[in-house]
Amino acid sequence: MLHEAVQSVLAWLEQLGYWGIMIGLMLEVIPSEIVLSYGGYLVSQGRISFAGAVVFGTVGGVVAQLFVYWIGKYGGRPFLERYGKYLLIKKKHIDIAERWFDRYGAGVIFTARFIPVVRHAISIPAGIANMPLGRFTLLTTLAVIPWSILFIWLGLTLGERWETIDEAAGPYAKPAVVIAALGLAAYLLFIWRRGKARG
Repeated sequence: MLHEAVQSVLAWLEQLGYWGIMIGLMLEVIPSEIVLSYGGYLVSQGRISFAGAVVFGTVGGVVAQLFVYWIGKYGGRPFLERYGKYLLIKKKHIDIAERWFDRYGAGVIFTARFIPVVRHAISIPAGIANMPLGRFTLLTTLAVIPWSILFIWLGLTLGERWETIDEAAGPYAKPAVVIAALGLAAYLLFIWRRGKARG
């Protein structure tokens, strides 16, 4: 069962409808999986539409990552190490994200969104490295859309049992990681072949 404080926040967000989903994802005080699945529950109750939930969920998810990107760009690692805990980002998350970004480059912004631990922190090294904002936003949006659709659909399917989202999402977690790994491999192959062609 969800903690009472989380339930209180969700009850407040419910009153805001679509905007509640977007704000909940932007603030990131509650994991995105919970906010989105709760949005799916609201869809099952006929309070909002599936398409509207996906649109506002995507916007909220992208804006949340833009905040982290800008913090990385203008605040740097010292700021994040000190205040990142308020964004549910720990130092070890930053370390892993930086290693991934240094090793795989900009393409990891998309694939890392589907991998636990890394997905919330990957925007940090992108900001620190001053990655072009347009490219960052595009890759983030392309990753957030399927993520939003999946958890809203799961919440819709579960209905009143939406709080069991962790258990329900389990069967989809491994395929998501496999797909992300294959996407990363395809991206690395593309970069390697392009570099070889130029050489």
